[in-house]
Amino acid sequence: MIKFRHVSKIYDDKVVVVDDINLEIKRGEFLVLIGPSGCGKSTVLRMMNGMEKPTRGSVCFNGKDIGKISEAELKRKIGHVTQQTSLSPHLTIGRNIRQAAGLSGSKERTKKRSNARIKELLKMVGMDPSEYMDRFPSQLSGGQQQRIGIVRELAREPDILLMDEPFSALDPITRKNLQDDLKKLHGMVKKTIVLVTHDMDEAFKLGDRIVLMRHGKIVQDDSPEEFLENPANKFVEEFMGLDRPGKNAEALTVEKVAVKTPITVSPDMGLARATQRMRKMRVRTLVVVEDDETLIGIATARDIRRHKNRSGKVADIVQGDIPVIPEGSSAKAAFEALFLGNAGILPVVDGSNRLKGLVTRSSLAEKLYRVVWDSDDYTKYDSNTNLGAGANLIMNA
Repeated sequence: MIKFRHVSKIYDDKVVVVDDINLEIKRGEFLVLIGPSGCGKSTVLRMMNGMEKPTRGSVCFNGKDIGKISEAELKRKIGHVTQQTSLSPHLTIGRNIRQAAGLSGSKERTKKRSNARIKELLKMVGMDPSEYMDRFPSQLSGGQQQRIGIVRELAREPDILLMDEPFSALDPITRKNLQDDLKKLHGMVKKTIVLVTHDMDEAFKLGDRIVLMRHGKIVQDDSPEEFLENPANKFVEEFMGLDRPGKNAEALTVEKVAVKTPITVSPDMGLARATQRMRKMRVRTLVVVEDDETLIGIATARDIRRHKNRSGKVADIVQGDIPVIPEGSSAKAAFEALFLGNAGILPVVDGSNRLKGLVTRSSLAEKLYRVVWDSDDYTKYDSNTNLGAGANLIMNA
């Protein structure tokens, strides 16, 4: 989608801000640019929408040099969200979105369509249209205004969304909530997103891929897991804070602590067969899914024993209202749900509520043990039994 080929940015013929980088961003991925102040990450971002021109090399968008694409076309195809949302104070939220997206409201039929689109987008970021559509920006909190800033860009339906430290001025709680919303939103719309941040925890939480820069160069370009397991050099380790106790555990995502192939059943399976499956696989809980892996809920051995009609189906006893965790979430969030909350197991789901894995107390405890205490002797997790030997030591202590 966007490709940098030997790109450099030099000011006054001597100040090298970006130094001969090669980078390719693929459609649908969430890429995070990170590094210390002055490393060139924001300059790289601005070169993606033509706000900065490369001194040397080329930046291409869908195979075409960005320098040869008109400003109007770039603005239409590439959205840009910054710390300052620049909402028009005299317009309602609905009109702000409509104006930014160029949605016409002159005819009744067109107005209904544009209103429907605006309502749909507001719902996607957790804002009730009936409550917020007719408010003015001054009536919103900073976090709510930032949500509207994202909605305005999405309403234009760009091919790619650029975000330059959009949450850095917000308080920690609002920032966390917006990060959660953005992660969920990316799973829903599969939009290509490039985010600049100085916060490594934010990068680990949001990014499919992380590009760490220093002195205008790319130091490491990898998945969050590769950064943890194979940091390129001492600078990467120090920047991630891996020398700080427990930092490895903080950066873990649920994918790293989840059972990849949980024991699942169809809601149409008979209870007798479900009981046999539990005994065979040595589990006490089955995850109930549709044919396309859409999560329905869970069925436990206790639920089956309590059900009077043993000839019934799993659908008769399934628990549908259960805690879940979105893919890409931190292992810390899973820990809080399992050990501090009431969750017994925690299904991992994507933006379409499809099952991607299962976090159990034993799977989480085992991974945390290995990461925090670095034990190679720790027995590997057994996805069939939902137990590991080392995890049993922790769980039964």
